[in-house]
Amino acid sequence: MADIKIGRIVLGVCQTNCYFVYEEGKQEAIVFDPADKGEYIYNGLKDKGFSVKAIFLTHGHFDHIWGVEALKELSGANVYAYEGEQEVCESPALNVSQDTGRPCLVKADVYVKDGEEITAAGMKLKLIATPGHTKGSCCYYFEDAKLLISGDTLFQESVGRTDLPTGSMSTLVHSIKEKLLPLPEDVKVYPGHGEATSIGYEKEYNPFL
Repeated sequence: MADIKIGRIVLGVCQTNCYFVYEEGKQEAIVFDPADKGEYIYNGLKDKGFSVKAIFLTHGHFDHIWGVEALKELSGANVYAYEGEQEVCESPALNVSQDTGRPCLVKADVYVKDGEEITAAGMKLKLIATPGHTKGSCCYYFEDAKLLISGDTLFQESVGRTDLPTGSMSTLVHSIKEKLLPLPEDVKVYPGHGEATSIGYEKEYNPFL
């Protein structure tokens, strides 16, 4: 596999990280969590020469999905989500968009199972279910590149909030300890908000773990 590269666009009222992942030298990209302004994301990537081949969601909260509809329409890309998050994705009440005055829902084209491997834009990634932030939160792991898109499950020296619908702190901490901390310590972690970190750093310095 060619070297995998990652870019970040920070969007929306919650300063959410929208990532695009691609192989060096290639122009096909995967977008994770189109947080807002789908047309802006599409045009920005198009201007860099990229075409969007797939859209992946780490969970269904409003600040991670507001840009999905426009990006999907413009790119024609399929939307992928964890099967355990379907209800949250499709409910403006559960995804909290109803409370923002800008209700929104997403119906994924493909609902993926825990541990399932997907190939998109020529890259292999695996869905790791990490419920807790929401009941169907998940992460995406590029094993060959040692790269983890963690959504709002794991942050630098923190974890996702659990006071919104379907959240559970005990479930979240269990998910991280059981599913993420066993990964190699040099795996780079790209969270839904804030700066990147690593599994090794969080094992040593994250006060929640």
